[in-house]
Order: sequence, then C-alpha cells, then structure tokens
Amino acid sequence: MGVFKAMNVSATGMTAQQLRMDIIAENIANSQTTRTENGGAYRRKIPVFYEKDTTSFDHILNGYLTNYEPNGVKVTQIVEDPSDFRLVYEPDNPDANENGYVEYPNIDTVTEMTNLIDSSRAYEASATAFQAAKSMAQTGLELFNS
Repeated sequence: MGVFKAMNVSATGMTAQQLRMDIIAENIANSQTTRTENGGAYRRKIPVFYEKDTTSFDHILNGYLTNYEPNGVKVTQIVEDPSDFRLVYEPDNPDANENGYVEYPNIDTVTEMTNLIDSSRAYEASATAFQAAKSMAQTGLELFNS
C-alpha cells in the first residue's frame, strides 16, 4: 500500500469517528428531550460504518485477496435505535400519558460516554497512523533530495 493510500485510509477513519462523536454528543444533549418536532421522545441515533468502495465477493472468491488493499471507511447511514423508551411516572408533566407516565429517550449516558471514549481513541489511532505515513513520506523525500 502506498503512503498516500495509507493517509487516505487514516483520514477517512478520522472523518467517520468525528461524525460518530458528533452523533454521541447529540444523543447526550437530547437525553431528557420528551417532545420532538416529529412527536414523541427523542430516539437515540447510531452511525453505520462500511468500507469505502468494497471489493466484490466474487473478486475475492477468485483468489485476488492477496492483492487486497483497504479503502478506508464511510458512514452509510444514521439509524435510530429501536429499543424501548424509559417510562417515568410524572403525572404533572404535560407530556405524561393517560396513566401519568412520561416517555424519556432510550439513551443511557454511561453507554454514550463509553462510546465517546472509544470513538476518541479510534480517532487518535487514525491520527497517529496518518502522522506516521506523513513522516515516512517526508523521510522519503529527504532521502531523495540527498
């Protein structure tokens, strides 16, 4: 794999993790939102990652795996978590149902913070890989000019 390809793979990883951190921040910010413009409580969002420009299965099946090079990652969609809302008994709340329960978002702050740390570490790893590729390219240019 070439140096510029390595930089591209690292850059796509950083971009994807930045988006993931933005979505996690949105989830945390809306952890108490009981009413949205669509009606109902806010629903947790999750990014879905896929490899960019994936090699087709038949290409790999025919034995070309030895020449495989990674292409980086992309976010293909942002899905809503289908898990149940938290029900809290608050009969005085204007968003309470006929039984006095309010639907709160399906967001666990501890889980979101854990995901945020994970995403931050993945971003750092991609940034370190990018810096290493950049350093190799710079060293190669210095050797070429000597």
